[in-house]
Amino acid sequence: MTTTAHPAGPHTGAAAAHRTHEVTNQAPPRSGLDEYGTNVPLTEAVAVFGAGRHEPELHGIGRLVGSETFQADAELAHTSPPVLRTHDRYGNRIDEIDFHPAYHEVMGAAVRHGAHTGGWADPGPGAAVGRAAAFMLFAQIEPGHACPMSMSHAVVPVLQRDPEVGRDWLPGLLSRSYDPRPIAPGSKSGLTFGMGMTEKQGGSDVRANTTRAVPVASDPDSRVHLLTGHKWFFSAPMSDAFLVLAQDGAGLGCFLVPRVLPDGARNTIRIQRLKNKLGNKSNASGEVEFDDTWAVRVGEPGRGVPTIIEMVNHTRLDCVLGTTAGMRQSVSEAIWHAHHRSAFGARLAGQPAMTAVLADLALETEAATWTSMRLAHAYEDGGGEPEAMFRRLATAVSKYWICKRGPHHAYEALECLGGNGYTEDWPLARRYREQPVMAVWEGSGNVIALDVLRGIARTPQSLEAFWTELEGTAGASPVLDAHIGRVRRDLAEDLRDPVAAQTRARATVEGMALALQSSLMLRHAPAPMAEAFVAARLGEARGHQYGILPRGTDAAAIVARHFGEG
Repeated sequence: MTTTAHPAGPHTGAAAAHRTHEVTNQAPPRSGLDEYGTNVPLTEAVAVFGAGRHEPELHGIGRLVGSETFQADAELAHTSPPVLRTHDRYGNRIDEIDFHPAYHEVMGAAVRHGAHTGGWADPGPGAAVGRAAAFMLFAQIEPGHACPMSMSHAVVPVLQRDPEVGRDWLPGLLSRSYDPRPIAPGSKSGLTFGMGMTEKQGGSDVRANTTRAVPVASDPDSRVHLLTGHKWFFSAPMSDAFLVLAQDGAGLGCFLVPRVLPDGARNTIRIQRLKNKLGNKSNASGEVEFDDTWAVRVGEPGRGVPTIIEMVNHTRLDCVLGTTAGMRQSVSEAIWHAHHRSAFGARLAGQPAMTAVLADLALETEAATWTSMRLAHAYEDGGGEPEAMFRRLATAVSKYWICKRGPHHAYEALECLGGNGYTEDWPLARRYREQPVMAVWEGSGNVIALDVLRGIARTPQSLEAFWTELEGTAGASPVLDAHIGRVRRDLAEDLRDPVAAQTRARATVEGMALALQSSLMLRHAPAPMAEAFVAARLGEARGHQYGILPRGTDAAAIVARHFGEG
């Protein structure tokens, strides 16, 4: 045996541990938790808004998505994104998308727990809130699959209003069985839906769509059409069917396009390419062309936008839910890291500057959570006209503001992890790239802000319903009262001048959103947290970055609440 001189003694040539490689002062993996049970604002909101019967399943989902196995599947789904196969090896056009098995595991779990259509399949008190909470828990860990989950949920009320079409599709949609096989829809144990509205030349201006729908002469009811044209963003092209818009002679109509026809033949949906997106990597989004593509009209001829707008409203709600779920992931990872990491002789979470940042991120998350659950509650059956009017504006207002806040929130949480946060080995880099999609999808900032103005003009009672919602906290906070008064005066003045109204649309919607969030916090959050939120967002000393809180804020208590200890 040969030896080599070594400062620590004889060295045999065998590998020895290097003491410089010992890992210390790193946070352990954040897994093995009940992501529902540790989310105190969410559990409180589920109870407040009448969804307590869903708690056992929500705890089960929380443990599932908090598990190391589910988190590993989420990682694999993003690092092994979908791949388009336009042709088989013999040259036949097949237009199939291959996903990593981990993606199917995530989809299967979400469907099994009703994150798609559970609110419709199991109606009753708290159905919409319970489904929203389930959707958020899954989206917190793996956001890409939330796209087909959201569209499958949102298409149900559209099909319910057209039972002639819906009877063939609703049973599969309401199923809790995930079946990704590209076979005839009648042979599947479960179905998912996608949608295609925008085209190259128009984008959000769907009235500029050029896709044409020609009725099939042999159909006595004139419901079956053949579509020719294209879609620039075709969401979730591996779904079983899609709602699309096309010119039908009477105007823009809404059509259901199946991926596979009832006889098992492939419909003509030519996927030209998959979008190379900033984030949302696990989910496929594509460009497609139609060429005499079989479709059936949903709703009345020329009434496509009013028909599909119900789907859009529900997917806008899910944008709010998805962003809030992302905020929860971001603040949870930041607090977890700060609780386990030490610097300059003390735990990060106990250092005042860091505590203030974590607390402010937690306040933002809590306000978004209460807003999300209040919105979901507005979609419950039996709410009547007042709730319908409230959600008409509140959904758009909240979609604008919360989704705008998402990317900045993710960045600030990422920074709490330092260099680790900037690497793809931790989930916050992915979350930072994920959050903007919720702000862009279903109407970017200006589209949403202008839609609020249109909603006010078309249904003035929706604005009254919004103000009525805020009356519950009148007198509770002079700062909020002054803010609401200012927003109402400015809006009344702006509405007299269309140019001013559009120019100030963003300011109007931001002011309305902060009023709603502040009111909800005052009603439902612990008083010190609510007062800190109002002062930090509306007070004279408010700042432009996270971590600027009013004097006297108990930042440590806020952080403890969101760590799951309070």
